[in-house]
This record gives sequence, structure tokens and C-alpha cells, in this order.
Amino acid sequence: MTHATQPQPDHSPILQTAFAFWNSKVLLTAVQFGVFTKLGDRRMTGEELGAELGLHPRAIADFFDALVAMQFLDREGDGPAAKYLNTPAGSLYLVQSSPRYIGGILVMLNDRLFKYWHDLPEALRTGRPQNEIKHGQKGMFEELYAEIARLEQFMGAMTGLSRINFEAFAAKFDFSKFKTLCDIGGATGLLAIEAAKKNPHLRCISFDLPPVEPIAQKHIAAAGLRDRITTASGDFFKDPLPKADIITMGMILHDWNLEKKMQLIRAAYDALPPGGAFVALEALIDDARRENVFALLMSLNMLIEFGDAFDYSGADFRGWCSEVGFQRFEVIHLSGPSSAAVAYK
Repeated sequence: MTHATQPQPDHSPILQTAFAFWNSKVLLTAVQFGVFTKLGDRRMTGEELGAELGLHPRAIADFFDALVAMQFLDREGDGPAAKYLNTPAGSLYLVQSSPRYIGGILVMLNDRLFKYWHDLPEALRTGRPQNEIKHGQKGMFEELYAEIARLEQFMGAMTGLSRINFEAFAAKFDFSKFKTLCDIGGATGLLAIEAAKKNPHLRCISFDLPPVEPIAQKHIAAAGLRDRITTASGDFFKDPLPKADIITMGMILHDWNLEKKMQLIRAAYDALPPGGAFVALEALIDDARRENVFALLMSLNMLIEFGDAFDYSGADFRGWCSEVGFQRFEVIHLSGPSSAAVAYK
């Protein structure tokens, strides 16, 4: 009598993850080179597209066909005469002229974070940032705020990533009981713009550091919402927050350690009336810390960027907000790994 051979576990997920940086670097390089933007609505042979991008003939077929196999590009036909074209997702999200372009964040990943993540082992052992500061340069934000053109470029990069979640928040949150909203760290004013567009009764304030105010004003004017959205400037660690029925923070809390997180939560509580809502929009870690891979990796990214900053779960948020005095809580899923954690005063 023989025992049936036990099936072996599949080794493919191990190898897929181990080699994932190959896929990542191909996509990031394609965005850096402007592959999708260059194609636009055209269909081009590899030779034509490669010539426009300045690629060596040896690289052309492998580079473009890898993007086809990864389903970031499409291709009609086979061989040298085949024509490459954008997929619907590529046209929508990776062509620079698209209003839903998210390539800006991919450029930042390629230019900055790809190399800094190489030092993850050191971050894990030391708890210290592995970014520009480690190499004797100014920190990213310090550098950005010193030069308005670069600051605006960075905010443009973040806009594409934020827009999908802010649109979802504007559609899913019940604004009917509230008249005013203040977005803290409002950057280009995008969250206020999306909330105001969906809720004609709502008046909004976009609050950020003084250098950001003219950038926000420009975007608010372009959206035709100057009559319902104003700007305010200050430092959210030094100045009281503007009073409003809803205080929002989009991808703000995770940038800080627990002491500063609590300072921001208390500032939000103080700015709200009874019944008011404090909303943090983040890639929330699931409460069991088993499922939201992106959120857990984002928290490791906060270690690399800032050292003691970290991402958190809805349960963490509820605990901190309860300590400050908030009474009721909910989590609203937005899109992908992101959610809105809501605390009511």
C-alpha cells in the first residue's frame, strides 16, 4: 500500500514577487521616456516609435513587447511591420495630456524611491530615513517649498493619484447635514474642488502653507469655483485650523509619528462643531494587518522617507480619535487600497 504523493505548493508567487522589480522598472522607464504620451492616438511600428524615443535597435522589440505582454501596450500584428498602440487604460492614465493622468507619481517613483528602496535593509535595522537627508542633501519637502515651479510640478504629480480617491469620497460621503468643509494640506485644492462640484450647497476652504496658496487659487479659478472655495494659509502644527463642519486630511496623517498625529487629530477636534466630521483619506491598513499589501508597503515607505512616520488601520484611527473625544466612527472604502476613516464629534 502506497501513500498518494502530496502535491507541492506552487513556487510561482515567490518568483513573481522576487522578479517584480523587473516589471516595475520597465513600466517606470516607459513613463519616463514618454512611450504612452508619444504614441497618443497613433499606431506606430517599433522602428518608428523607437526612433522617436531614441532607442537602440537591439532594445526596441523586447521593450515594447514586454509592455504588450504586461498589458500596458497593445499591438496589431506580429513582426517588424506590427503596429503598437495604447490600451484604453494607457490612454486614460498614462498619456500626459489626459485629465486623469497618473504618470507624475510614476516619474517620482522612478527618480527617487526606486533607489531609496534599495536601502530598505538599513531602514529596518536602524529606523532611520533612507532618502536625500541620508546623503547630506535637504529633505524632499524642504527642497520643494524653496522653489515654486518644482512645488507645483510635484503637486501636479500627486493630483492624478489623489483625484480618483477624492472623486470617490465626494460621491460616497453623505454631505447633506454639513454646510462647510476645510481640507487641511489642501495642495492644489483638489479635494475641495471635487467635494464642491458634487455638492452645490457646500462651501469649502483649502488650507496649506503660504507658498501653496497661489497654486490652489489658480486651480480653483480654473474649476470655476471661486465663489464657493476660498484658500487659507498657515502651518497646521503651529496655527489653529479654520473652523468648518467637516475637516479633511488627504494623505496627511501617515506622514507623521504618533505624537504629531495626535496633535493633528486634536487640532481637527478643536476646529469642529458638535456633530462635525473629521475625515482622513489614506491607504488604510486592514485591522487584522493581513490583506492590504499596498498599505503595509506604504507604511514601509514612510519608514524610508521619514523614519518614525507610519500608516495605520481604521481601528488605530478610532482609538486615537476616541482618546481626543470623538464619539462615532465609520470607514468608507474609496478605490483600490484606499479608504476614508471618519470620526464624528
